[in-house]
Amino acid sequence: MTFAALALAGGGNRCYWQGGFLDALWRSTADRPRLIVAVSAGAFQACFTVAGVGDRVRARVQEACRAAKGNVDWLGPLQGRRLFPVGDLYPRLLDETFGEAEIARLRAGPEILIKVSRPPRWLPVGLATATGLVGYQIEKKLLNPLHPRVGRGLGFVADYVSTHAVASRDDLLAALAASACVPPFMPLGQVGGAAALDGGLVDNVPVARLLPFEEAGEKTLVLATRHYGTLPEIPNRTYVQPSRRIRIDKFSITDGDGIARAHALGEEDGAAFAARQAAR
Repeated sequence: MTFAALALAGGGNRCYWQGGFLDALWRSTADRPRLIVAVSAGAFQACFTVAGVGDRVRARVQEACRAAKGNVDWLGPLQGRRLFPVGDLYPRLLDETFGEAEIARLRAGPEILIKVSRPPRWLPVGLATATGLVGYQIEKKLLNPLHPRVGRGLGFVADYVSTHAVASRDDLLAALAASACVPPFMPLGQVGGAAALDGGLVDNVPVARLLPFEEAGEKTLVLATRHYGTLPEIPNRTYVQPSRRIRIDKFSITDGDGIARAHALGEEDGAAFAARQAAR
């Protein structure tokens, strides 16, 4: 089955499952979607997978995990560093991953829409950020929805940056950093001169841009990173979730083994999915 469009959810380190899934799926078929919509760490996975540098990225992350002293640097704020080192390490990883060669591959590959959230104008950015994050966490803990609604109810709106339209490498890095901006772990994002936050505050499983394809009768694929049990059945849309819960903290910079397990599970699930599709 050919999927015209693909959506990748956020989820921090759990998103390495998506990278493994796509590695296995795309080894079995030359077909690629025309559009990929992705959010937060899912956007990073989409970009480095399409750019063909997944092995290099994972090796670099494993190296960083071995060198990391902990997920919290208690003395950091007193010495000019961040309390959560991931806030410095993630932008550095983006900078090391995407050079001009990778940008060229992204422009030649399927269009990737990197989703960010714009905070409501009626609240100061800091207060809007805190309110959105608290609301998101409460909704997730109480209801575990596949498609959260609190952020939209508060006035957060989605915005997208296209890998086919970014004017520069710096613009790409800014969009990827903003799409994963979850204060206090990450610094506040800026895209187009305005504040931008984690795209998951609007919907962590970004399906809105899939609708035109589905309404035209084309197939779409959605890769979640959490395990939700029963997934919805929507015409022309296929949801896939990890076959078992990925046990890793999404912001951890010390669990290299957990990242490797997430990628390996993704490869296992991707190969099984490809086999099921081929048997149809």
